[in-house]
Amino acid sequence: MKFVYGLSLCFIIGFLPLAGQVTDSLKFQSLDPYYYHLQYLKTDPALLIDVRMPFEFKGRRLKDAINIPSSRELNALADTLNKDCSLFLYCSTDYRSRSVAESLYAKGFRKLYNLEGGIVAWRKDGMPVVKGRIKRKK
Repeated sequence: MKFVYGLSLCFIIGFLPLAGQVTDSLKFQSLDPYYYHLQYLKTDPALLIDVRMPFEFKGRRLKDAINIPSSRELNALADTLNKDCSLFLYCSTDYRSRSVAESLYAKGFRKLYNLEGGIVAWRKDGMPVVKGRIKRKK
């Protein structure tokens, strides 16, 4: 009988805190630089989006990233993209990209990935970046 009471107590202590969580609380995945890069490479279709300001983007950035700094441009993009497209977001430290991920989630996107720590963590881990002017195709 003591075993049943002990087991019940463990169940209550272990699972009661989970009862208040919303099942839809995970809106996007935050991945460290290695797993972010790995997930991007194996996902198709995928779009790499830099949400920093244009002057930041002109410095060091991830290869193949596009720059969408403003919410107006982001709203236009959201209206034209297929909701099944995976979006990989990053900024300097991941503050802005988290906000953008939440906004895109509200618009119906479910395949959202955030670079945890932003490009600062990316560079700290020695991951590749490109620098310089953006070459435009004619």
